[in-house]
Amino acid sequence: MKPLFLRGGTLIDPSQRLNGVGDLLVADGVIAASGHGINAPEDAEVIDCDGLVVSPGFIDVHCHLREPGREDVETIATGAKAAAAGGFTAVCAMPNTDPVTDNQAAVGFIVRQAQRAQAARVYPIGAISLGQEGKVLAEFGEMVGAGAVAVSDDGKPVASAQLMRTALEYARTFRIPVIDHCEEPTLSAGGSMNEGIVSARLGLKGIPPEAEEIMVIRDILLARLSGGHVHLAHVSTKGSVELIRWGKDRGINVTAEVCPHHLSLTEERVRGYDTNAKMNPPLRTEKDCEALRQAVKDGTIDVIATDHAPHHYDEKEREFADAPNGIVGLETALAVIVTNLVEKGYIGFPDLVDRMACTPARLFNLPGGSLKRGTAADVTVFDPKARWTVDASQFTSKGRNTPYNGMTLVGRAACTIVAGSVVYRSGMPVRGREGGGTRKQTKRAKG
Repeated sequence: MKPLFLRGGTLIDPSQRLNGVGDLLVADGVIAASGHGINAPEDAEVIDCDGLVVSPGFIDVHCHLREPGREDVETIATGAKAAAAGGFTAVCAMPNTDPVTDNQAAVGFIVRQAQRAQAARVYPIGAISLGQEGKVLAEFGEMVGAGAVAVSDDGKPVASAQLMRTALEYARTFRIPVIDHCEEPTLSAGGSMNEGIVSARLGLKGIPPEAEEIMVIRDILLARLSGGHVHLAHVSTKGSVELIRWGKDRGINVTAEVCPHHLSLTEERVRGYDTNAKMNPPLRTEKDCEALRQAVKDGTIDVIATDHAPHHYDEKEREFADAPNGIVGLETALAVIVTNLVEKGYIGFPDLVDRMACTPARLFNLPGGSLKRGTAADVTVFDPKARWTVDASQFTSKGRNTPYNGMTLVGRAACTIVAGSVVYRSGMPVRGREGGGTRKQTKRAKG
């Protein structure tokens, strides 16, 4: 594998308080040096990063890759390549597959398929309960031994407080987070959008914010009781933010994530009955969006995650109430955050890198998340000023279900490096990590 010399980019790494123009040398799959006055080895491939940001690789701790069971809508390979195209060097795959990822063999299958993909790293998340039925705990130890980095029944809330308590206590043994989809099922039953004036006018049954918030406070209290690490998935309401802040102020081990769509879109998007605006939790109000943006700014929300959820076109082309929840997000996440948070002054690029790279690596105990010498050479290079129009037909993902199609956004991945090999560059996937490195390309990443 040739060394890579990334020349003249703006190096941003909040884990080292690094923010300035410099060079980065990658050799033997790790960061070899960063800063000024670095000499490029004669055999190094030089990548001109002038005008680009060079950061630790983005990590998405919440996505759905659909394999096994729904390879028609996404596979581990297409999802990993879509992740690389979006600037993600690693993703964590949720367990609501068919069959459910609730045992050692299922986790091992995902690990093997990810290795074959030769793109972004894929870390399996095991199920909390067998079959995601919310009755009996899955065997955490065996799944962690096979490569699982967390447990979750995402897509289904853990309705039983006793089961959730036991999961938090058991997970402490393995030092992994328990990720919960916060939804009180009797309050949300039959709902397809946020409950309020818009849902009433559209004649759609709504889901009140309290359906999320009741489970948020329950999980925070159970984390206090058990001492376990609870990670709250796709937070969507102002009330949830206030409860998370309450828990953190009291030293409870609670962390949380928010999705780009909950930071940028509101329930108004549903007025045209566009099923690409249907998700769970649903799009909320502008007050909720603003509270979430402020929570990302002040660190109450730790992580930005995509909740990438591809669906077949025919599935989404139904009556709004009957269509499945979810949108794709791996290839638009960076641009949505730059456009809606950075460009509008809520956060700077160091905060973006922290929420999308450094903190996910730290909370989930993953390689990467830093440009420190000797760390895994997972690097994202992106153009912070690139303006582009979303064309879903050009996605690397099999999924086309996005509410951003046709929108002009700012910010785009230019080069994605995993374990020292370029897996994506300027609109073109390249050969992955196995078999001696990368295919020879032109030397300029910017494009």
